Amino acid sequence: MLGRVTGGTVVALVALAGAARAQQAAGALPPGVTAQMVKEGETLFKGAGLCSVCHGQDGKGIPNLGANLADGEWVQSKGSYDDIVKQITIGVTADKSKTGVVMPPKGGTNITDAQIKAIAAYVWSLSHPAKK
Repeated sequence: MLGRVTGGTVVALVALAGAARAQQAAGALPPGVTAQMVKEGETLFKGAGLCSVCHGQDGKGIPNLGANLADGEWVQSKGSYDDIVKQITIGVTADKSKTGVVMPPKGGTNITDAQIKAIAAYVWSLSHPAKK
């Protein structure tokens, strides 16, 4: 049995749907990802994660070394947040690498699962910039 729907309820539902669409259009983060994770991921990407050694400080790649992570072109996956987490975790073999250079699991570091998720959040943000 359905309850009575009032005009206020309809207005509220329409407003929620509109807000959800606006958030998506504005480059909202994937579920479970926070702005703090993106910020932490950037620090790790440029530091302890060693990602920038091959992918550059801006994530745009280094020729013949690390692929561009900011151009939205994904070779190993569709570029979803979960795909990026998996890719960082398992790495990339030379035969599957765009440059022919191995990306070791976790970039060859001892980063934790939480740190991998933060780095993935940052990498995701590079290729999914917020729309202005």
